Formats: sequence, C-alpha cells, structure tokens
Amino acid sequence: MELVARGRDADVYALDESRVLRRYRREGPTGRESRLMTHLAECGYPVPRVYEATDTDMVLERLTGPTMLEALSRRPWQVRSLGRTLGCLLDRLHALPAPQWLPKRFATTGDDRILHLDLHPGNIILTPRGPMVIDWSNAAAGAPAADVAMTLVTVGSADVPGLPARFGRGLLLRSVRAGCRTDPAPRLQQAISTKLTDPNLSPTEAAWLRRRAASTAT
Repeated sequence: MELVARGRDADVYALDESRVLRRYRREGPTGRESRLMTHLAECGYPVPRVYEATDTDMVLERLTGPTMLEALSRRPWQVRSLGRTLGCLLDRLHALPAPQWLPKRFATTGDDRILHLDLHPGNIILTPRGPMVIDWSNAAAGAPAADVAMTLVTVGSADVPGLPARFGRGLLLRSVRAGCRTDPAPRLQQAISTKLTDPNLSPTEAAWLRRRAASTAT
C-alpha cells in the first residue's frame, strides 16, 4: 500500500482511487470516530464517507485536493478567505447538538454541541466539492467557545509555511474570528492550559502559549 499521509497517531494509505486506509499505530477511537463521522454526514456536514472500521483501522473515502495548510503555503494572498472558511466550518459544526453517546469535554450547563477540538488548516481538505474536515479522533461534546479557542491557540502557536510569522499568522487568526460567530474568550485560558499539556509541542509553540496565557491573564 502507498503511504500518502503520516500523522502523530495514525498513518493513511491509498487502497485505490476512491478509498484510503487510516491505520492507528495503537488501538484508536475508531468506533466512536467512525460513528460520529457517519452521524455528521447524515447531518450534511462535510466529512469523508466511512466504509468500514475495526479497532485500529478505518476505510474512508479518498479525497482529492490540497489541505488548507498547503493552500496557505502556496497562495498566502488567500489567507483572509481561507481563514473565514475555517471560521464558518466551526460555526456549521456548532449548530449541531451533540449526540448523547459522545464523550463530554469543556461541558456546558446542558446545551452541548459537537466539538472537533483539533480543527486547524492541516485537517481541512479543499476538494472540488468544497472543504472537507478530517481527523475526528479528539471530538467531544461541549461548549463551542472551547472549540474556537482550541483552534485559535493551535493556529496561533504554530508556524504556517508561506505566511510571515507574525503578520500572516495574526491575519489568519483575525480571519478565523471574522468567519465565526462564537466568542472564544470565556474558554481561552482553559484551551491554553489544555494545549500546554500536549507532549508533542515544540519549544517555540510552548513559549507562544505561555506568552498568550500571561497576556490573557492581565
């Protein structure tokens, strides 16, 4: 099988022109993840089709097109429109009530919504049918503000190839906010604290998050 993508927890292999195999290196949340993706597709949210799932594997629809991260690298002048697209995808997701079986994180007082919790440009594929959202392994039920905050701290702390480090990243963050109606401020400190526990953070990412935490606290 041809390896077409490699993530922190899973690898993606091409099976044929229409299907890929997403294989976790250890047992993953494939049952819940595939169930949620099927539910989202039924709700009209843009996700790849799920064909089959086992303890470590999922057979998914093969999507054609660059990731949003690749598009930003190649066409940085589109940062505003791509950022707004990301914000709109968050809004569309948070319009959907969370099913009872979805685990809770960043819980609300009773109006939990579906949260992706890792929705960044690398997890959006720009297909001829429109943007499609992948990698639902962190998904949970909870407060939309936390999901928006997690997107902002993930994008803000990471370098985006092709964008000037400060100006370009700031413009991308403002564009995401422009495309999204939810105010992340009530959950921003919580999102930063959660992100700082990620063992895969680089020193540069961790330093940005600590600076952001300090400025938010003042």
